[in-house]
Amino acid sequence: MTVLIISSTEDPASTHIKNSLLEQTAWEEQGMFYQTPVFRHTSMKNLIMVTIPDKKIKHEHIDTEVQEQLHITPKIAIFLSRHRSKTGEPTLTVHPIGNFGEAQFGGQPKTLIPAAPRMMTHLLRLMKKNLQSTDLAYKVCYEVTHHGPFLNIPTLFAEVGSTEVQWQQKEPARVIATSLLELLQTYQYEEEFPKDIPVLLGLGGGHYAPRFTDIAFQRNAAFGHMIPSYHIDSGAIDWEIIQKTIQTTPDLHGVYLHKKALKKSQVTSYKQLFNDHDIPILSSADLPMLL
Repeated sequence: MTVLIISSTEDPASTHIKNSLLEQTAWEEQGMFYQTPVFRHTSMKNLIMVTIPDKKIKHEHIDTEVQEQLHITPKIAIFLSRHRSKTGEPTLTVHPIGNFGEAQFGGQPKTLIPAAPRMMTHLLRLMKKNLQSTDLAYKVCYEVTHHGPFLNIPTLFAEVGSTEVQWQQKEPARVIATSLLELLQTYQYEEEFPKDIPVLLGLGGGHYAPRFTDIAFQRNAAFGHMIPSYHIDSGAIDWEIIQKTIQTTPDLHGVYLHKKALKKSQVTSYKQLFNDHDIPILSSADLPMLL
């Protein structure tokens, strides 16, 4: 089984993260993929890094493609990426992928890709920690579930945002690369984490998941898929979609509602819905403090 790291030549932030990974530790060339060298880590032999020439969010089925062309069976995919926002705020983010509605930016409609909650959350914390040794003024946070591509394996994005200025800088990319290596030297797959870390589905709030991010930094818990208020308000979130988020959030312990970001009627409705299906609703008081 393999940890598949994916970079893209059309994305400068992705390229900088890749180059930093290559600079910080030893890798060896292991064949070609899209006429670009495939790199295998020399000590962590199950780490493979490939490069694609197109947009990551539209590059569907890369797990199958790698298996067929390189005869490698990836167990988790980590995309190195830029992040774009209208505010332009410098950010380092992680997020799961999939679509609650239409597939405007890759993937398939109303389809969620398996999340890697504990991997993703541990990476988020490492990014915050490693950022502190720099002079960079960056926000570190989750983003909610959004965009493609489609894969069949647990997937996460690690991103530098939010404008061309940040994408072209090497230092934020290095923070992500350092954090990834630190993560992978300890944990490479979701099931390697202690089972006493509660995994949560998050409902409510904005795109940058402020409450869920705060919980991740304060409590011993990990978020998988996260549904923002704008999808709830649009009417896109029905029981079928919620079931899909549950099915693609491994080892789910319960649901966390960002109550202040939801209407009272929505909170009441969700409480009834999850109680009817015997799915616990957890509050911050139910979660152990992060040591």
